[in-house]
Amino acid sequence: MKRTLASTAVGILAVAIASTASAALKPEEQIQYRQAGYSFMSWNMGKIKANLERDYNQAQVAAAANAIAAIANSGMGALYGPGTDKDVGDTETHVKPELFQNMEEVGKLAGDFVAAADKLNAVAATGDQSAVQTAFGDLGKTCKACHQKFRADD
Repeated sequence: MKRTLASTAVGILAVAIASTASAALKPEEQIQYRQAGYSFMSWNMGKIKANLERDYNQAQVAAAANAIAAIANSGMGALYGPGTDKDVGDTETHVKPELFQNMEEVGKLAGDFVAAADKLNAVAATGDQSAVQTAFGDLGKTCKACHQKFRADD
């Protein structure tokens, strides 16, 4: 119960900060920065996946997990400001407008994602490949949960 409330509070706080932090950025810049953050996390997810499927290198996995957790905890919610619910000029977005109408749910999903990224980061530091496999799968589920509801098809 406390975890759910904390996750929701983190998400709502991120959205509240968004109006202040995003004021300095144009909508197209917010879209570009958030896409860059997600691309960087995706690249690091790929590195972890490759290590789990081949020769496991704990240092590479730990570095990738740390990068993912850093981006997850960076306040990316601030990059979902007004005007970022649609394409802006040549900058396309993949977010569905419904995201902006369901901020409580988005806050919960964001909190789940951050918690899973933090757990993967902690587990990766231990070097336990089996635990990393599980935490990596859990993180992937949090990504998928948001994508299914709030990400438009390419």
